[in-house]
Amino acid sequence: MRGALMRKGSVRATALLLAGGLALAGCASDEDGGGESNGGGGGGGGGGDELRIGLAYDTGGRGDRSFNDSAYAGVQAAIDELGGEVQEFSPNDGGSDRVEGLATLAEQGYDPVIAVGFAYGDSIGEVAEDFPDTTFAIIDSEVAELGIDNVTGIVFAEEQGSFLAGVAAALKSQTGQIGFVGGVESPLIQKFQAGYEAGARAARPDIVITSEYISPAGDFSGFNDPARGQILAQGMYDGGADIVYHAAGGSGTGVFQAAVASGKLAIGVDSDQYETVDDPAQQAVIMTSMLKRVDNGVQAFLTDFAEGSVEGGTDTRYDLESEGVDLSTTGGQIDDIQAQLDEFRQQIISGEITVPTTP
Repeated sequence: MRGALMRKGSVRATALLLAGGLALAGCASDEDGGGESNGGGGGGGGGGDELRIGLAYDTGGRGDRSFNDSAYAGVQAAIDELGGEVQEFSPNDGGSDRVEGLATLAEQGYDPVIAVGFAYGDSIGEVAEDFPDTTFAIIDSEVAELGIDNVTGIVFAEEQGSFLAGVAAALKSQTGQIGFVGGVESPLIQKFQAGYEAGARAARPDIVITSEYISPAGDFSGFNDPARGQILAQGMYDGGADIVYHAAGGSGTGVFQAAVASGKLAIGVDSDQYETVDDPAQQAVIMTSMLKRVDNGVQAFLTDFAEGSVEGGTDTRYDLESEGVDLSTTGGQIDDIQAQLDEFRQQIISGEITVPTTP
């Protein structure tokens, strides 16, 4: 396990001390339609064999209209089907309370506990060891190497979906220049960049691509800094790019704002962002979104948990073949290139094309 581990029992003790002070919000679904409450005490209904889910968000928390919201949608879909409740945790700006947040959810009896994002990768192992009777899952971090049998990894082939986004951008670009804005310069987000650049060059070898990151490795503020996202995207549009793809979480709204100001196009990520934005002007510039079906992955994990079939210590990977990643078609702006996209999709699924995971 990476990093210095806390001694067994210390995580639990810290959780007990912080249980009343962490910013936890609980919400439940039941026959009365559920409800929402604030504070450390947990939300409403659900009982017996119903799910009691702990959901620890990535930077920015619920409301990012992208990654975190997709995870919440999967939880809510499972609750709608199976019954139960969810208790939510959002880390502080620096993320220094992630360990305590996970531990507090487990200490309060939430099981399973789902960590949203690779930023929990350095801490979930130590928390899981301290709570061996709780089932944990982490999105975007592989866990098989940890050798801990109460943690499951939910991972995605982001590079495959991003390859199709690159194909779409290259085929639709009028200027022959496109851009990529990443949230945090990390191996995960570099998978988006690598796939996007490879797809664009496969469709149009002479395409010019500019790729930049909002924050460096280890600084997760890049996922919640729309102003910086807007500045980077605006620079790309001013430099001649007419389509910019973002993999930047909540910062993506800044990319959309720059696209509106420039009269250019953008590509969303994780959710169908054409459907999640409120501003019609932003909706009009979202050409497509790279769908990363975190909602489906989370719902499938919770269904397996309810059925007692979770395999701990393993990773479940969602790719193009399993429809874990894809492109949205809402708005109709890529309808005219579907034949080309389908051809590349099949080449990836068949193995004829191997998409790189590093730029």
